[in-house]
Order: sequence, then structure tokens, then C-alpha cells
Amino acid sequence: MASKRPSCLPSLLLLLLRLLLHQANSRSFVVDRDHDRFLLDGVPFRYVSGSVHYFRVPRVLWADRLLKMRMSGLNAIQFYVPWNYHEPEPGVYNFNGSRDLIAFLNEANKANLLVILRPGPYICAEWEMGGLPSWLLRNPEIHLRTSDPDFLAAVDSWFKVLLPKIYPWLYHNGGNIISIQVENEYGSYKACDFSYMRHLAGLFRALLGDKILLFTTDGPEGLKCGTLQGLYTTVDFGPADNMTKIFTLLRKYEPRGPLVNSEYYTGWLDYWGQNHSTRSVQAVIKGLENMLKLGASVNMYMFHGGTNFGYWNGADEKGHFLPITTSYDYDAPLSEAGDPTPKLFALRNVISKFQEIPLGPLPPPSTKMRLGPLTLYLDGSLLAFLNFLCPQGPIRSILPMTFEAVKQDHGFMLYRTHLVDTFTEPTSFWVPNNGLHDRAYVMVNGVFQGVLERNIKHRLFLMGKMGDKLDVLVENMGRLSFGSNSSDFKGLLEPPLLGHRVLTQWFIFPLKIDNLVKWWFPVHLPKRLPPPTPSGPTFYSATFPILGSVGDTFLSLPGWSKGQVWINGFNLGRYWTKRGPQQTLYVPRPLLFPSGTFNKITLLELENVPSQPQIQFLDSPILNSTLYRIYLNSLSADKLMELSGH
Repeated sequence: MASKRPSCLPSLLLLLLRLLLHQANSRSFVVDRDHDRFLLDGVPFRYVSGSVHYFRVPRVLWADRLLKMRMSGLNAIQFYVPWNYHEPEPGVYNFNGSRDLIAFLNEANKANLLVILRPGPYICAEWEMGGLPSWLLRNPEIHLRTSDPDFLAAVDSWFKVLLPKIYPWLYHNGGNIISIQVENEYGSYKACDFSYMRHLAGLFRALLGDKILLFTTDGPEGLKCGTLQGLYTTVDFGPADNMTKIFTLLRKYEPRGPLVNSEYYTGWLDYWGQNHSTRSVQAVIKGLENMLKLGASVNMYMFHGGTNFGYWNGADEKGHFLPITTSYDYDAPLSEAGDPTPKLFALRNVISKFQEIPLGPLPPPSTKMRLGPLTLYLDGSLLAFLNFLCPQGPIRSILPMTFEAVKQDHGFMLYRTHLVDTFTEPTSFWVPNNGLHDRAYVMVNGVFQGVLERNIKHRLFLMGKMGDKLDVLVENMGRLSFGSNSSDFKGLLEPPLLGHRVLTQWFIFPLKIDNLVKWWFPVHLPKRLPPPTPSGPTFYSATFPILGSVGDTFLSLPGWSKGQVWINGFNLGRYWTKRGPQQTLYVPRPLLFPSGTFNKITLLELENVPSQPQIQFLDSPILNSTLYRIYLNSLSADKLMELSGH
């Protein structure tokens, strides 16, 4: 019998393992201060990057957007991690589906894109509460973004979950993350707490090690309080700013090393009630070319903006409360629907002068679809569904309680009381000390009386009899995401007054509207004809087939006032046709069912329904039609540009 030949397989595996370890150990991304440049694996390197947010793009479209960014000439992407998107309750974490951060990193890797990661804890990004979870405000005394022990304990707990997940994706570990930002534009925050920044830097180092490049980003005015020794200093500015002056200022904080603009603005955000923001192609490409000639590394914010689906938009406040629109198109090189724009082709041409562009054409724009008009039918007033919206029943309280106090993070809450006097003459109804956050829809015995709005409309005039039911539906329009970032509590922060009487004895209903739309409304309710002049918070819906091929589309709501819309149970976001500028909502193709299956659209109209309750789907967006102006006329365009950071 022949003797067995010893297997060489273990030896080969050991050799392969050693080779892989050697390759991983040879991977590095470092600052070469002697020559004012980055080195990638020992070779001079400059990144031309673009911002994209996985949380603003449906997961099935991630690969499409990233491929287009790579084909545009980018060699890196930059993105935030919103804490509140992943930890909805203390100690409860969600990294599934559209929240699968690791899957997004993997898609970027497939597209041959390096990653500049911005995990916060605060991110701004025009996102609800700047990415901080609203449950932090259940402690009303907490001091956000400071060395307050309560805040630090929550941050430490979060990062001890997040940072180990990304550790294997660091570049020197074989991944694609080349650098990580600590906090975000901290110099624009009032606290200027260096102990807090030192704590964060130590936490990042303890969990990620010494090899990863950590950096800060601030506007020119924020460098004093936003920088920290041991963290690489970068700056952000747009095409209209004085590049020479800002980079000269940057050199006072980072004397040697590559110049970096971490946010070069290709466009700007939109607020309800203003015009759609744009940046000219010529200005954007001129600024980029000038920076690349200097050898600077640049990240374009945004390269693809996406959409604030659901209730995720943030807000600013400077004299007035300024909620941000559902569209985050941003006038970016890739449109909200992911289509290449003339700005993209112009930027691609500039980039090609400085580094190699991948061969091959850009993928074409997605197929677009028109449909309608479609008639919507009345499901009933919001008050008629109260048992389904709040099945556990109301909370009883002498004085009204905030959203945070009853653990309602987003959306709507109903406050109900009964009149203890008779008011035969129109009597002032108001909330003192601007204590309404953010918008209230007022009803007496179910009849809509009008709207109160934070900073804008402070009082209504009501009549009623003793025992009449007073309902106040309060909408959270998005917590502050920039500026003072003060604790932006929602709901009735003060008890309302009717005349001189303080209203007490409240029934508080935290409403789960998304659950109603998803689980109850699919049951086919008998449709009712609308009343002659329907008004106040009311549900409408319709089902419809798509007979041809399905494509991306844009929902238009002509004549409707303001509300929330769902497609097949997915919360598409807010519409505010009455105020603008956004008149259409982007509907990605994957949300729609193809031929043979009915689609369902549900609207919660908060104010007034048009005489013909119809909607239609268009093949192009309308983002710049401000129909209703009531405020901000005194603010110049230059002032408005200063209201937000990222």
C-alpha cells in the first residue's frame, strides 16, 4: 500500500495569510507635513470627494448613486452617521435595511471609492436635531455637546457600539475608511468646551487606535473653538468665499500639511417659504479648479443630496423658525432622482485635468413616469381614528406635557380639553412665551378653527360653550439642527390661554400615524363623499394601478395646503404646497408596485382640501415655486446663507 503524501494545503493557507497580513500592514493614509500632502501607501495622494448620505437614499439605489459618483471622477466619498437613525431608544440599535451602514461601506468599496467618515456625535446635515437622538431631552436639564456627564455617558455608550463596527473598515485594516471626523463644526456652537472635545478625541483613539487620521471641520469663524491639538484641522467654504484668505487663516491652525476644504458647497439647502437655492455652474467649477491647482484636497457638499423622507428634516432658527424642505436636492451635481446634471459634467471636466477619470460613459438618467390626475377619496377626519392612532388611550395631565416627556419623538400629538366657561364673543386663544413648537391645528367640537405657528401666527379667536371639546393637534416640524442647537422641545411648552383663563385638565394623545397608515388603512374602508368644504386634519386615499412600465416620478398636489403623504405605507415626507418652494415630492421607482398590483396613496391633509381632491405624478420635479410668503422678507439672501452649517 502506497504511503500517503503529506498535504501542502496548510502551508499554502499559511503563506496566503501572511501575504494578506503584509498587504494590510503596508496600507497607510498619513499626513506628510514636510511636503504639505497626503500619502496613500507611501505615494503622494489628493482626494477629490463628494458627500452622499445613505440615510437620504433608498438602499436599493445606493449602488447606482455610488457608481455615478465614481464615474464622475471622484476617488472618495464623505458621509455622516446620524446617531438618532440608529439608536431610536436608549440601548436599542438598528443597523438593518436602509440603516445597514456596513452594507453601504461595502457598496462604496465595490465602486472603488475611499471613505471619509463623519460619525458625530453631532452632524448637523440639516437632519432632525443634527443627528442627536431626541430621547436625550427626556432629561430636561441636559447640556448637549458639552462635558455634561449625562451627555458624555450617552455618547460613550453609542460610540462603544458604533466604532467597533467600523474598525475593520479602517484603511490600514484592509477597509476603505481613510479618515474620521471628530464632532462637527464645533466652533459654531456656543459652548466652546475643550474638555468635551478632548474627551471625544480620547474615546476615538481608545476604540480605533492611533493609525487612523482624525480631523476636525469648521467654517473660518469657527476654527478658534473647533480645533484641537492632535486632530488634523480642515475648513469649509463655498465658491463665493475668498479662498486665499480662508486658506491663509487655516495655516495659523495647521501650519504644515495638505490644504483641505471638507465642504465645498455645490448648492444649498431649502427652507419652506423661500426660493429654491442654486449655485451657478461657472462659480462652482472655477472654485474647484483653483483649489485643485493649489494641490488641495476637496470634498464637494453635496454631490448627491437625496430626500428627507418621513419626519427626518431638521430646522434652523434666526429670528424665525425655519423648517427644511422634504427635498434635499441641494442643486447638487447628481439630482434628487440621481440624474447627472450639467454641473456634474462641468465638474467632471475639471477633475479630468488633475487626475484620471474612469473609462466609459456615465449611466443615463433613470426612466421617468407620468400618471393621473387621480381622484382621492375621504377616509375621515383624524379625530375619527383616535382609537387607532392612540390605542393605549390618552395621558391625563393638569398641564400639557411636551413630546419628549411622553416619549413621542416625531410627528404629531393631540391635546384635548373641555371649556369650563362660555365664550359668546370671539376670544383670544394663544400660547404665551412662544411656547408652541411648532405648528398647531385647532378644532372646537371637531370643527377646524385655524392654525397657530411658532414665531409667526400667535393667536386665534374662538367662541364656545361650557363643556365644548377643544382639540389642539401639534406638529413637530423638525428639531433645530444648527446654530445654538439649544434643546428644542416640541409640543405645548406652556399652557394655552383662552382670554385670561389658563386651560388645564388635558388629555394628551401621542399619535402613531405611520402605524395606522401601514396596518389599518390597507383594509378597504367604504369610501365616503367629502363634505362640501372639508377642512382640518383629514385622511384621503386612493388606489391605482400602473399599466405601463414603472419609473421614477414626482408627486404633484395642486390645490392641497399642507400635510404628510405615504405611498404603499412608506412615509414619503411633508408637502406644503401652499407655502413652497417645493411643489412635488420625489417618488423613487422601487416604492411602486408594477403592473398587476394596486398601489395606494394616503394623504393627511392638515388644513384645507381643494374642491377637486386630485393628485398627479409628473416626469420632472417642481422645486422652485413659492406661492405663499408671510415672513423672511426682511432677510437678505446673504443673511440666509449664513443660517446653516453641515
